Amino acid sequence: MAIRDKLRANAAPLLQPGENIQAVFCGQTTSQYFALISVWIIILTNAYRVVVVTDRRILICKSGRFRMTPVKEISRELPRNLRIGPASGLWWRCESLGERLYVHKRFHKDVAAADGQALAA
Repeated sequence: MAIRDKLRANAAPLLQPGENIQAVFCGQTTSQYFALISVWIIILTNAYRVVVVTDRRILICKSGRFRMTPVKEISRELPRNLRIGPASGLWWRCESLGERLYVHKRFHKDVAAADGQALAA
C-alpha cells in the first residue's frame, strides 16, 4: 500500500461525516540537516506530523517519533482557505501551519495540489 493511501486510511476516523480528503502529506518537526551534527538530535527531538487537507479544513495531526503513517490525534485545526506553499528545495521549511514543519520533496506535489484546490474553491 502506498504511503498516501495509508495516511488517508489512518486519517479517516478523525474526519467529520461527509468530509472528503483532498490532499495529505507528512512533515517533521526537526530539520534532517541536524543529522550532520549528531543523529541523536534527530532521534531525541524529532516528531512527525500528518497534514490532512479536506474540503472544509486543514488538520495537523500528531503521528509518532519513528513512523510517519499513524495518525493519532488532531493537534491543530486551520481554515481551508489558508495557503500552505509554495514548497521548494529538498527539505522545505513550512511555517504557515502554526508550527515549523520540514516537508520532504516527495510531498511537494501534495502541497501544490492542496493550494490549487483552495484557490479553486
